[in-house]
This record gives sequence, structure tokens and C-alpha cells, in this order.
Amino acid sequence: MIRISLERDKEGRILGFRVRGHAGQGTYGKDIVCAAVSALTQAAIIGLEEYLGLEPKVVIEAGLLECRLQERPAALAAQVDAILETMVLGLAGVAAEYPDCVCISEGEVD
Repeated sequence: MIRISLERDKEGRILGFRVRGHAGQGTYGKDIVCAAVSALTQAAIIGLEEYLGLEPKVVIEAGLLECRLQERPAALAAQVDAILETMVLGLAGVAAEYPDCVCISEGEVD
């Protein structure tokens, strides 16, 4: 199972996310659920880094992807939210289609 944890601040803005595990829907390298989750989360990171010029803390290991914003400039707040909330919409769609493979949880952090 892929477990996705979203960290939000008190205003509900995403500060970071963690993706752990594997879907087990197909053989390694051919699992469409893992590929979808990977594409959505990595596209969000690319958007933050390449499009907005931010430098989130990113950890990528086998079965793990973590991303945490180090800064959240007020001038880019709407764009950061658009990138990350679009990622969440996509992940929610994958989770709805494959509920036995993807679990999303959200928590508030200070």
C-alpha cells in the first residue's frame, strides 16, 4: 500500500508531504498506480523548484519520497497552493480508483 501523508499549517496550506510504500498492483517498473503517484508528486516538486524557483527539502529513496517547504514566500502563496492542491486532487483521484493501494492522510503542524 502507498501511504501519503500531507502536512498542513493552521490555515490549511500544505507545508509538505510524504509518500511511502508500493502499491503492489504490478511488477516493479510496470505498476501503474506507483507510476501515477510518482508522476503527480514529482511533477509538484518540479513545479516548486523549476517554475517557482523554491528549494524544498526533498528526500527520495526506495519506497519513500518526502518534500517539505523550507520557505513559503507570500508573493508566491497562490502559486504554491495551486501546484500542491492540484497534486492532492490527482492523488485523491488515484486513491478513489485504487482504494486498496493508496491511502491519504492529513495532519496539522505548527
